[in-house]
Amino acid sequence: MFTGLIRETAEVHSYLNHHLRLKSDFRPKIGDSIAINGVCLTVVALHNDGFSVEVADETRRIVPPEKFQGTVHIEPAMQLSDRFEGHIVQGHIDTIGTIERIVKGENAYEFYISVPAKTLAYIVPKGSIAIDGVSLTVNEVYEGGFRLTIIPQTMQETLFGSYGVGDKVNIETDLFARYIAHILAHKERMKRSLSWEEIDAISLSY
Repeated sequence: MFTGLIRETAEVHSYLNHHLRLKSDFRPKIGDSIAINGVCLTVVALHNDGFSVEVADETRRIVPPEKFQGTVHIEPAMQLSDRFEGHIVQGHIDTIGTIERIVKGENAYEFYISVPAKTLAYIVPKGSIAIDGVSLTVNEVYEGGFRLTIIPQTMQETLFGSYGVGDKVNIETDLFARYIAHILAHKERMKRSLSWEEIDAISLSY
């Protein structure tokens, strides 16, 4: 589990044979979970200047290779003794979004990000979302996407300051929104699939 608060940015040394090697000041242990641009990965090797993680098939099917290039966000898994900030982040990417527009305000930047229509059901106004591993609040949801307000501190301390229109970002929607949507959809499927005989049997059991 993660909180969406970035520990540091690291440089990608190489990405070969499903192994991603990073140059980092952070020193994990073999087997540790660590989020790379919001993707939960496992540390498989340590180096003098950093560490390596392994990228599984499922991750490669969802996350484009350019999200494991250049500079990346890293966050180690939280410990029970840690102060809980941000929101609950699993490190499981739901989809890839595209930055459509960036508007500079007086003391913040408005980011407009498009996502596949099926993802919008899990994105809630004033709810939480993780973008490349960064815990943020959704300010508006509209047809085809959503809007975020990024404060100067976040622009300076994360990769948001380097993002431009057309850039792709990893998106993990809110855990609770996904769970509720799944439960409701499952209940609807159950209602549709029950026969009259089954309904009678359920009624007689009370």
